[in-house]
Amino acid sequence: MASNPPGACCIESNFHEGTPLGNHQNVFGLDTYVTGSENSKRVIVILTDIYGHKYNNTLLVADQLAKLGGYKVYIPDILENDPVPATHGDLGPWLQKHTQEVTKPIIEGFLKPLREQVGSETFVGVIGYCFGAKYAIQQIASDGYATAAAVAHPSFVTIEEVEAIKKPLLISAAETDPIFTVELRHQTEEALAKIKARYQLDLFSGVVHGYAVRGDIKDPVVKYAMTKTISDQVQWFAQF
Repeated sequence: MASNPPGACCIESNFHEGTPLGNHQNVFGLDTYVTGSENSKRVIVILTDIYGHKYNNTLLVADQLAKLGGYKVYIPDILENDPVPATHGDLGPWLQKHTQEVTKPIIEGFLKPLREQVGSETFVGVIGYCFGAKYAIQQIASDGYATAAAVAHPSFVTIEEVEAIKKPLLISAAETDPIFTVELRHQTEEALAKIKARYQLDLFSGVVHGYAVRGDIKDPVVKYAMTKTISDQVQWFAQF
């Protein structure tokens, strides 16, 4: 295992204030948040954490990606309109409803027609936060639909999935993370080096699992890490 299953830290959240600039539309059969230029030739798809595609923090992140990089950004509903309740203390029952057997076909059912629509030469970047990171990494294997991927504080990723990647990967990691631990981070680094992957791994001190979308931005250390992660994602994707 390159990262552990989601745990209690995945439920902790700070809610960010702001009004999203995009809107929700039906895209390839999924309720999807869409933001950015309609004429953009470059696309990002965000695969969310357990809070789903209507979570305000993630929508604001999508707006920033669209603004800074000129992307059209999609956040499809990969959770079947079933985000984890904010007060839910035990993730077990929820995770049983959102296994890979359920979630992977939903994601591929969105990305396959998207790729067909935009064409093989169009850049499609996939970003995965926590729960969604596993599926973002799957999309840069030989049979994936993404051009490149970025993940932040990943969960549920197997070492076999890391070893199977064929396309560029950016990893943004928290110093304190019981899901993507120091040992698992080093194991991931070793696997990526072994296969000679094109990758970058950024480690942020003073932050914990979830910082990239659910951190307390009143804390300047967290705000910096979150802002820098968005900037890193834009710069990473700009290369490809």
